[in-house]
Amino acid sequence: MRTWFLCKVKYAKENEQGLLKSISEQYLVDAVSFTEAEAILYDRLGSQIRGDFQVTGISKSNIVDVFYYDDADIWHKCKITYLVADGESGKEKKVTQYMIVTAYDVKQAYDRIQESLSNMLVSFRVPDITESPIVEVFPYESSEERTQLPEGNFRPLEENEEGDD
Repeated sequence: MRTWFLCKVKYAKENEQGLLKSISEQYLVDAVSFTEAEAILYDRLGSQIRGDFQVTGISKSNIVDVFYYDDADIWHKCKITYLVADGESGKEKKVTQYMIVTAYDVKQAYDRIQESLSNMLVSFRVPDITESPIVEVFPYESSEERTQLPEGNFRPLEENEEGDD
């Protein structure tokens, strides 16, 4: 099952005076494991960051959905709450979820999360929106979008041959 991982990366960046300053940035990565999240970071950031960088932390995130608008580059974390009926007891249960959306400010983030969730079947509230330190989000890419292993690394199984499982 795919999960959003919050990843911290540390590297040296040149400031306006030409001096190298150590900075730490956060990225959100859609992956199936900590290992895959780290591999995606090295793959994507290797071409973006000049010099060496270090992944200093990876943790599972509580973010369940991401809404990207290409006219803004500031990520806002939105807390969403709604009520659902418990199937066994019949009592209403409060559900809290977190989502992020790109927007210029909190008001625009609120408007965009309302628009993005307008098709929800239950009414919801947005009790909290905060600007997020996330620099960039790396969503899942299907196998067709990723580069394939070169041919010849694996020998396909013959029709009546069984794999070593």
